[in-house]
Amino acid sequence: MKKQFVPKNIRARLRSSLTVAALLALNVLPAFAQSTTFNSTDLKTGISNSLAVIMMFGFVLGISAVIYGGFAIRRGDVDQGKMSIIGGAIIAAAPAAVYAFYKIFGLDSNSAVGVGNF
Repeated sequence: MKKQFVPKNIRARLRSSLTVAALLALNVLPAFAQSTTFNSTDLKTGISNSLAVIMMFGFVLGISAVIYGGFAIRRGDVDQGKMSIIGGAIIAAAPAAVYAFYKIFGLDSNSAVGVGNF
């Protein structure tokens, strides 16, 4: 196997640039941990909004599965169509079911994570 030749000046620059990058990264990390503007309400709002976005994607995916099931039944694949419609309905109804459980058990008023606004 042939050994590659790397000039010393490139090797020295690479070593010094990696050292500078490591020192910069190590000096910046404590600044993230020492934020004085942390607010747990902001974190709860962010998590709640993320869950709401995930639920919206699930709703759209469930509706598309129901539509696909309708087309499968139209093609003649009745079993696959029924399963797709049932699965799509469950996926699309999941956010409403979770929201209902939150309301039933009283978790919506003082919970750590909400389920968004419906």
